[in-house]
Amino acid sequence: MNDYLYEVRGISKNYGSVVALEDVSLGVRAGEVLGLVGDNGAGKSTLVKVLSGAHQPDVGDILLDGVEHTWRTPHDALEAGIETLYQDSGLAPNLSVGANVFLGRELTMPGPLGRLGFLANRRMETVAHEELDRAGIGVASADRTVSELSGGQRQAVAIGRAVAWARKVIILDEPTNHLGARQANEVLDVIRAAKTKGLGVIFISHTLPHVLEVTDRIVVLRLGRVVKDAPTSAFDAQSLLGTITGLIGADAP
Repeated sequence: MNDYLYEVRGISKNYGSVVALEDVSLGVRAGEVLGLVGDNGAGKSTLVKVLSGAHQPDVGDILLDGVEHTWRTPHDALEAGIETLYQDSGLAPNLSVGANVFLGRELTMPGPLGRLGFLANRRMETVAHEELDRAGIGVASADRTVSELSGGQRQAVAIGRAVAWARKVIILDEPTNHLGARQANEVLDVIRAAKTKGLGVIFISHTLPHVLEVTDRIVVLRLGRVVKDAPTSAFDAQSLLGTITGLIGADAP
């Protein structure tokens, strides 16, 4: 028996005659950062959509805490404690940091004002600031608008929102894409904080140095199949790139 918090077994997904995933099995443990890498067309995006509930597999099983689940919609996965952050962070630039943390989950005022739809803005800003601090994200004030933040801070806030709401797993799709070195390091620190919190983190990235730096284990996809699943210590930059491209065999040490 394995101790995976979240896993898929024998997942396959076709789009007409196109085989996007074929017999894919992988899992992530609590307090583990799993790197998911592969070239364009390897099947990473399709797998993310299956893991997040956006798409249903044709065959195969999805298990959370060892119990089989069927995600009909992304909301099903969200309700089960799985948060997904896509390349587009989904932040509203003209709203405050606090409002973005509670976007779609707004708190209302108690009593008659709440029944009339008045939002508890001060409470949301306070709680958001506490949650971001807990995730290791330094934002001067939660009432600042997102448009005032740097690219790295925006991405860190998006991940911090996921950390705040996730109860089980966070799936991060290219969170350091198009960021500078300092900004990317801010995001990697948030990933480490999520691990410390005991969440399972699935980190999808083309930036192999970031994958090697922050993950515990790496799964390599090629043409819709898992070709290697090994501890990060088994790879260096050259061997990981070679495994992705097929220049190094999956069974190579």
